[in-house]
Amino acid sequence: MTQVAAVLERGPVATDAASIARVATEALLAEVATWPKPGLVSDRDTGSHADMDAALLRASARTLTAWFAELADAGCLDCEMSDLRVIGLRAEAAMLAVTGGVNTHRGAIFGLGLLCAAAGLRQPSSDPRSLGEVVRDRWGAQIARDDEATAGSHGAQARRRFGAGGARIEAARGFPHVYHLALPALRAAAAAGAPATAARVQACFALIAELEDTNLLHRGGRAGLDFARLEARRFLAEGGIAAPDWQQRAARVHEAFVSRRLSPGGSADLLAMAIMLDRLEPASGPGGTPP
Repeated sequence: MTQVAAVLERGPVATDAASIARVATEALLAEVATWPKPGLVSDRDTGSHADMDAALLRASARTLTAWFAELADAGCLDCEMSDLRVIGLRAEAAMLAVTGGVNTHRGAIFGLGLLCAAAGLRQPSSDPRSLGEVVRDRWGAQIARDDEATAGSHGAQARRRFGAGGARIEAARGFPHVYHLALPALRAAAAAGAPATAARVQACFALIAELEDTNLLHRGGRAGLDFARLEARRFLAEGGIAAPDWQQRAARVHEAFVSRRLSPGGSADLLAMAIMLDRLEPASGPGGTPP
């Protein structure tokens, strides 16, 4: 019997898996509610996506709650990456059943799912490491050498064509863009008094400005990625959300992305992870950020 089968047979283990899963789902819902996000779906419009809207994303996110809890339980049992993948594939099947085959959250299942597993693994002890460090130390080597599960994905195609890192390398390294870009931007904006939505916009632009987003590479090639980074860096250089006209400027960037069919889906996934970590990680302390 595999470790995953043992989880299913015995039921939930003695962790607060339900709370971890709820935070993960709420992070996805908060990402959907954020606007303006260049090229991405929100309550205002569908961005660069003709196959999904905010309602579909919310339905997808809520479907994943039970699977996030199962991943947290599996982490508490110190399961191998192969076991986590089994749960992830079942979560993906549930997502596709709800969305009619639309890939709304495959990347989020991978990234947030790993953080749920790390939270489950870390919870019973006084482990001082960040959740990113737990992912890197416990499953990083397995993640880095295993591309088979995503060989046909858009991200994998972009990695092969452009030599980009992608979500798998980001995870294997402990999510450095989340810890060094998105989470600090989110917290700095909040500390400066920005509303939660505005803080999330700031974090989103911080990610787009620096991340080698394989979704952008897939849709727009190297030129599309360069355009997206330039626009995000300009928005930040001109004051970001601290500027009085920030919403209008961010909306114009959004419109420029939509006209080019650019969608920074990788940045959206990492933004959701930053929102989740803002709830689960202390603002300071030992092991706070992976290298």
